[in-house]
Amino acid sequence: MIKRVYAPAKINLCLHVLGRRHDGYHDLATLMQMIGLQDRLDVTVSPGSDITVCCPRVNLSPGVENLAARAARLFLQHVDKTYSVAINIEKKIPEAAGLGGGSSDAAAVLSALNGLLDSGLSCSELMVLGRQLGADVPFFLYGQTAWATGVGEQLQPWPGLPPIWLVLVNPRVAVSTAWAFQNLGLTHHRSIAKLPRFPQGTSALVRLLHNDLEVVTCQHYPVITTIKERLIASGAEGALMSGSGPTVFGVFADHGRAERAAEEISGDTAWWVEVVSPL
Repeated sequence: MIKRVYAPAKINLCLHVLGRRHDGYHDLATLMQMIGLQDRLDVTVSPGSDITVCCPRVNLSPGVENLAARAARLFLQHVDKTYSVAINIEKKIPEAAGLGGGSSDAAAVLSALNGLLDSGLSCSELMVLGRQLGADVPFFLYGQTAWATGVGEQLQPWPGLPPIWLVLVNPRVAVSTAWAFQNLGLTHHRSIAKLPRFPQGTSALVRLLHNDLEVVTCQHYPVITTIKERLIASGAEGALMSGSGPTVFGVFADHGRAERAAEEISGDTAWWVEVVSPL
């Protein structure tokens, strides 16, 4: 049995880090939006007990189980079944980029196995499983624009975005989410950020853009500041680092202008550049 699924990337339109928890995680308030940049996964189930992941052109760390493989193992344990699961991933989302690629792949595996094995788990049940794999996994199972609090698992629906285009720029460096949070110098807990109002236009959306992790990542990777400046100079109405970075997105109201900006930036840099729309 085989099932093909797609795993979208996300951006954080705003990200407030409210404080460190006793369990080592951080309380967050973040507005998360899926975007039209997607990994493709083929998930195959057969008799046996092996779990394998094939991800061409991506070097998986020796001795470290890929998050998609962990998702498959966790699902089978939860439904108390034994199968071989082969996962083939065609990566489009850069790794360690602040775009949630690994978490989205894990969510896609959970959904695929739920369908392939006719397990009948609800979205809420899958989200509880996903929380064991990572804070962003429940969001991808939730499947819509969301205001996320707690460590990211408490989700409220948000209407989505006005018509915009996004230019994603990544300087081809990897940033560890754990490293970014460890180096964030929070000295006290902050008041909870309020659920933002739906913006009626691009200018109102740009006023929402905020990321507490930018100061940490930009200090170590000043190229992120350079990318933001370059996007603004190329016509973006606003620019922000997503998640722990280093990917930066520029907000454009016009598709043609976004395409021209992407061409200009990719034409004279070695950066990874992509034009996408929100999902």
